[in-house]
Amino acid sequence: MGRISISCLLPASWHFSISPVGCPRILNTTLRQIVVIGILAAAVSLLYYSLVVIRNKYGRAYRDKRFHRYLARVTDTEATDTNNPNLNYGIVVDCGSSGSRIFVYCWPRHNGNPHDLLDIKQMRDKNRKPVVMKIKPGISEFASSPEKVSDYISPLLSFAAEHVPRAKHKETPLYILCTAGMRILPESQQKAILEDLLTDIPVHFDFLFSDSHAEVISGKQEGVYAWIGINFVLGRFEHTDDEDEAIVEVHVPGSENKEAIFRKRTVGILDMGGVSTQIAYEVPKTVSFASSQQEEVAKNLLAEFNLGCDAHQTEHVYRVYVATFLGFGGNAARQRYEDSLFTSTVLKNRLLGKQTGMTSDSPYLDPCLPLDAQDEIQQNGQIMYLRGTGDFNLCREIIQPFMNKTNETQTSLNGVYQPAVHFQNSEFYGFSEFYYCTEDVLRMGGDYNAAKFTKAAKDYCATKWSVLRERFDRGLYASHADLHRLKYQCFKSAWMYEVFHRGFSFPVSYSNLKTALQVYDKEVQWTLGAILYRTRFLPLRDIQQENFRGSHSHWRSFSFVYNHYLFFVCFLIVLLSILLYLLRLRRIHRRMLHNSSSTSLWIEEGLPPQKISGPL
Repeated sequence: MGRISISCLLPASWHFSISPVGCPRILNTTLRQIVVIGILAAAVSLLYYSLVVIRNKYGRAYRDKRFHRYLARVTDTEATDTNNPNLNYGIVVDCGSSGSRIFVYCWPRHNGNPHDLLDIKQMRDKNRKPVVMKIKPGISEFASSPEKVSDYISPLLSFAAEHVPRAKHKETPLYILCTAGMRILPESQQKAILEDLLTDIPVHFDFLFSDSHAEVISGKQEGVYAWIGINFVLGRFEHTDDEDEAIVEVHVPGSENKEAIFRKRTVGILDMGGVSTQIAYEVPKTVSFASSQQEEVAKNLLAEFNLGCDAHQTEHVYRVYVATFLGFGGNAARQRYEDSLFTSTVLKNRLLGKQTGMTSDSPYLDPCLPLDAQDEIQQNGQIMYLRGTGDFNLCREIIQPFMNKTNETQTSLNGVYQPAVHFQNSEFYGFSEFYYCTEDVLRMGGDYNAAKFTKAAKDYCATKWSVLRERFDRGLYASHADLHRLKYQCFKSAWMYEVFHRGFSFPVSYSNLKTALQVYDKEVQWTLGAILYRTRFLPLRDIQQENFRGSHSHWRSFSFVYNHYLFFVCFLIVLLSILLYLLRLRRIHRRMLHNSSSTSLWIEEGLPPQKISGPL
């Protein structure tokens, strides 16, 4: 029987035969086509997966990391899983002047990357509330009876012990850090209180508590911890290669001969309380001093520290300026202003024979009170009557001398040294009074704009007190704003403005100040920065464990990336093999066509096909 041979103008491999008799090929050409097409389809699919899917995955990796802190706000509000054996815990007790508060923090195992810090979060109970407890009075009240301090602080530690899993107690560090109230005590009384804590606490609690875990910290340390906490929550200690991120050139302390590094720009903090005002910000470049005296003062205001777990690595070395100004808080400033007002008015009355402010019929006209608002100053059994004129600009002018500025360069409040701020590449957050002044009644908290703030403050000061009271009764101000806020808002607005622009020398055009009460809807305490700093060496344990697992673990860390190159090489080899196979099929096909055409020609002429004589 004859054989029907069908071919087309496509590549030679696209050829098949149908034989009516005889045994068919085990693998005919049609099946071979299907196999080849299947191999090609699989190869293309693998290539697509490698180039598109995996690349997209790793292309998103950094973007996911960029938003890690934002997404973490959701998980931060979840109850802490105390059944997770990989969670670690830490406790910080803030012993302040008015009371003591305990904070419990937790964090998972370190990821083994020495460039990353511990991911510390505040522990939350079953009701998703932060594990925090406060007691009164302040620990300094026990200065005369230090033997009672352990009993005083015991309820706080029992509270923490109930929340931290029992199996974790022995490895949970406990830090008792005392602040303002203890600083004013004599050193002997401080020592007696701390010794009682160090002696009695280990008897009743199994927490990791050594001699260095209980101390009186300085205002400088407290400021540094607050700066660390804010920047950690904002994700400013994470490294970035994104061009959209704000970066800063840093000359790392102690490495003047090395090249500068570039990393995320950190934020500075401004915190104006009732008694004091504090400023803290990173000084990325080496500073110069106008005199040797200024250099000596600067040593007490500049803090250099390494947040990384490896002391030899400099990527987490920071140089931070911290200064605290007692008497420059909102309430203390108003008290200083009233004392000066009373003294100067009494003196003028004596010299001029007047009775200004001594009776309600002839009150002293105070430009720092809202229009027609009335107030009194009581000193030494005397009463001075005030009535507001609501002149914001005049109020600013009157309080300027209270800044105690000097003509010396690079100085701020009280003539204290202040290194230059790179205003074009900086960012600050203003807390406490900076937020209250802008938000409580002016309702413009957030991004600070000097021109808009000045206009709003002027309008508020010039508004009659009766109108302000009416608005207050209608609930037009913040829920926590009270009559005290309304009465002294004019003064505090002027004070905040002068401290920021004249005291700290920020230009009126500065637009990178954000006033805030919370960060990501929660109050950030300096205790977060304290535990971050004091547990900075803990990742070494996890890193050493990772290294101890052997080289295969190291291979896994980077093999995924290099396997892509191996895959590409294999893919090219397979593709080349397929092409060579197709070319060979084409040659065979052409030879078969040539032989079959010769045979057909002899059959048509009725002659047997000639045999080609081969070599003898």
